[in-house]
Amino acid sequence: MTAGGRTLAGVGVGRGAVVGPVALVRAPAELPDDAPAVRDGAPAAADDVEQVVVDAFAAVAADLRARADRASGPLAEVLGATVLIASDPSLLAGARAELGAGAAPVAAVRAAVGRFIDMFTSMGGLMAERVTDLVSVRDRVVARVAGAPLPGVPDLAVPSVVVARDLAPADTAALDLGKVLAIVTELGGPTGHTAIIAGQLGLPCLVQVAGATALEDGTSVVVDARAGELRVDPSDDDVAEVADRARREAAFADDAAPGATSDGHPVDLLANIGTAADAERAAAADDARTVAGSGLFRTEVLFLDATTAPSVAQQTREYTAALTAFGDRKVVVRTLDAGADKPLAFATLPDEENPALGVRGYRIDRVHPQLLADQLEALAVAAAATGTRPWVMAPMVATPAEARALATAARAAGLEQVGVMVEVPAAALRAREILAEVDFVSIGTNDLAQYTMATDRLRGELADLLDPWQPAVLDLVAATARAGAEAGKPVGVCGESAGDPVMALALVGLGVTSLSMSLGSVPAVRFALRRHTRSRCVEIAQAALAASSAADARAAAVALLDEEVAALLA
Repeated sequence: MTAGGRTLAGVGVGRGAVVGPVALVRAPAELPDDAPAVRDGAPAAADDVEQVVVDAFAAVAADLRARADRASGPLAEVLGATVLIASDPSLLAGARAELGAGAAPVAAVRAAVGRFIDMFTSMGGLMAERVTDLVSVRDRVVARVAGAPLPGVPDLAVPSVVVARDLAPADTAALDLGKVLAIVTELGGPTGHTAIIAGQLGLPCLVQVAGATALEDGTSVVVDARAGELRVDPSDDDVAEVADRARREAAFADDAAPGATSDGHPVDLLANIGTAADAERAAAADDARTVAGSGLFRTEVLFLDATTAPSVAQQTREYTAALTAFGDRKVVVRTLDAGADKPLAFATLPDEENPALGVRGYRIDRVHPQLLADQLEALAVAAAATGTRPWVMAPMVATPAEARALATAARAAGLEQVGVMVEVPAAALRAREILAEVDFVSIGTNDLAQYTMATDRLRGELADLLDPWQPAVLDLVAATARAGAEAGKPVGVCGESAGDPVMALALVGLGVTSLSMSLGSVPAVRFALRRHTRSRCVEIAQAALAASSAADARAAAVALLDEEVAALLA
């Protein structure tokens, strides 16, 4: 703990540290049905109650309309649809009828909206998908009526540290990323959706921070992802330390040479992206010396807020923009990775008891084959339009037969470079046979750790088992890399572990040929690689493989680091 205040512990994602004010993402207030209506901070007079309810519906609609006007793309469409619901006169008429029958104002709103929720749910299909919007409108109107804080993601007036119990994918999509300094959650895990998106955007992130939502809006905090700490009311020394660290790490960016070890062994350093805007940001960071392209284009980001599958034309526009941004640089496009912690209204199967073990990733093709067909068609059209040769891969492939089926479909669509992700032990153990069917593989260490260690990625209290330094996980990475070397085909890593400079050295020593990470992680990884020979990377990898625990594996690697690298990065 520092002299400035108390310290809350968490699990860090990334390496960065920032200072800023807290902006709380609020859950819906727990209000009783008989909570009074409030006007100007005081209980409303009986004659004013109905007008309070009318004003609440109008205010919610106006707020959502303003957000929709500021948004773009799928988020603007989602918010626009919610505006229509909030403005629907049937909801207000129902609430007025309930008030006329003697219901309390909060109960009246809940009853009126509840009837539509039940109706839409029973209708199924697209109507059922609007239930989430109805619930959002209900909770916002109830908060306005009762004078409670509005739920959801706040409007950020200044750059802030967003603090939440947890963030759903739609919540993350609603953030004004230009004003987000860091993300802190009480729940979640280091490889969950929020952590991945934060890493992709280069934002420091802490998960599993008990007590974070008890902080008040505006409280000054330091978020230190590398240390896994949130420091409350930091001292001047704390703030100076963060600034000094930022200056030292900024020096890494001055070395913009291609990724390689100190003796010239090449290693492609690539950026993880989720949208065309991410691609443009990564490509504009510098020329090809900064990043050699993208090793993971998470296409599901295009789908997260959609109530129906994006059309081939919509996808083609997004893929064309991303490919155009990178020009002749490598772009690896991952087909839809939905399910588990990334449910989609139009693709995820209801009532899966174990969604992480169910119909997710490539397996969605079993029940919704048109989704994959449309993606491959859109990517092929974008490739032809841009004159580029994108690589395509599918997630959650477990067998050589699945790899063969994907390769057949992708090549029939006109795509030449086809691969699969190695995320389950079966794929790693049969990597030689899988590589006989495809042109490359990419290891997703987040899911590989989850399935190897039988540990749910969303259970933050089990984060130690999800550590990519677990020797069993390293064994599977090594087996996959050996199979790639024997076949003469590339083996990349696109899990977040690729952005850890120490792990990057071990991965190169295991035989990995490319590393894809958040754009902000590239300079530190390049710095580490260019100060170690390939043979030293092999020594680091062998020392880690010989360890008996994740902590021992990392310690063994750190012991072999160049002193300058160890001082700055370990």
